[in-house]
Amino acid sequence: MNNHAHVLRPRELLEISYLHHYLNSFDYRGYANGTTRLKLTQAAMNRIPVRLPPRAEQRRIVTALDSHLSCWEMGSSQLVGTQRRINRFRDQVMMLAGVGALGRDEPQFRALPPEPAGVQDGELPAVPDTWHWMRLEEFAEVVGGVTKDSKRQSDPEFVEVPYLRVANVQRARLDLSEVARIKVPPKKAEQLRLRPGDVLLNEGGDRDKLGRGWVWEGQIPGCIHQNHVFRARIKDEVLHPKLLAWHANGFGRRWFEVNGLQSVNLASISLGKMKKFPVPIPPRAEQDALVQSAEKYLSLLDGMERAVTSAREKANRLRASLLAEAFAGRLVPQDPDDEPAAELLARIRAERAATIPTQRTRSRRTPKELAAPPTRVTGDDYQQETLPL
Repeated sequence: MNNHAHVLRPRELLEISYLHHYLNSFDYRGYANGTTRLKLTQAAMNRIPVRLPPRAEQRRIVTALDSHLSCWEMGSSQLVGTQRRINRFRDQVMMLAGVGALGRDEPQFRALPPEPAGVQDGELPAVPDTWHWMRLEEFAEVVGGVTKDSKRQSDPEFVEVPYLRVANVQRARLDLSEVARIKVPPKKAEQLRLRPGDVLLNEGGDRDKLGRGWVWEGQIPGCIHQNHVFRARIKDEVLHPKLLAWHANGFGRRWFEVNGLQSVNLASISLGKMKKFPVPIPPRAEQDALVQSAEKYLSLLDGMERAVTSAREKANRLRASLLAEAFAGRLVPQDPDDEPAAELLARIRAERAATIPTQRTRSRRTPKELAAPPTRVTGDDYQQETLPL
């Protein structure tokens, strides 16, 4: 055990399981402190008030909580499992939509030209015989974003614009709840300004998150993107942007993992390799129908996800209410034959007083007798003098 943990050993008057449930439900605001990392000191821990019912009632509370929380955990686990299945279904829909297999029985394999140097395509999925494969750079302009220059953020010639970071670009969605701003040269702001239909793909992060992305729909005027986010701008409407994004989030997950680089903490994929990403291209006349079909399934999954999220929020509120009722004395009936809490507290105080060690009194030391000062002798007679120090 290191110095960041506290060990609590309850006295025999306190059920350890009761204390466990109580501390797990306690609001530590005002007790834990710190700026970047909260810390609960031993002194603060000792100040935490504990509602102490009779020992027998503690056992009844623990029994009731264990029973109710067991049911709660079972239901909560089922909700988590449902959410995982929804995520898998969503990934499957994106995968099938990206290669034209959604609603089709047996897509045919269409071989890609030889792999460019430096990339590994692996086994490509089968696509309908009317489709063909292209590299991303063949039908889209792919560029990196802006690198923040902290030294020039006060340059009066720079303009301030909103910009997207890796955290904003999620798999098949954009999280715009918190968008940072940056100062850049006006020319750079114009070059990187996002347009509706641009596909944003992440350059770095965890290895399984490389290449995740979604379509920009012009939600924020004048927005640009940072250097860890690639922008793919499709030329001549060769491919619907959502089909590209779904393919990147589906088949692309494995491709980006294989072709990415892993550093100590983060993974990344170079712009050069991103441009070589293989993409299946359906006939233009089929693309809108493909998008509509996929969106129908995804809309159903979104509705299921909202229902699961709502159920999990209600479950968390139910758990909090259950614990609050337990420690307010309203979860189990009280027995008048139980030892009163006042007597219990008196016994605890008596135990504490008995364990306080008595302080030893120190004996006074008697001062040592001072030695006679040194002397020096002069002539036949001597004179005692204090020598200079």
